[in-house]
Amino acid sequence: MFRTSPEDMPAFATRLARAKFRAWHRGTREADYMIGGFFDRFHAEWGESELAWFEALLEEEDVDIMAWALGTQSVPDEFVGDQMAAMKRLDYVQI
Repeated sequence: MFRTSPEDMPAFATRLARAKFRAWHRGTREADYMIGGFFDRFHAEWGESELAWFEALLEEEDVDIMAWALGTQSVPDEFVGDQMAAMKRLDYVQI
């Protein structure tokens, strides 16, 4: 995992804040919980490449992201990898 350097932190921190907002304000409660919950669980571990992946994911339609995460649609090549695998494994319902 690539970590950011100190001189990159303000821009990185701003991007994280923007990603958090976008993750939690998708337009439907279900998407908010799935995408926002994924952000909350994993963002502290992210470096530049992980954040860039998530930013690209945020550009996709909610129904597609949810279908990929739930395994009801094939994941496009650009989103296949460790982060999508983590999204698929995350337990979104806490009892």
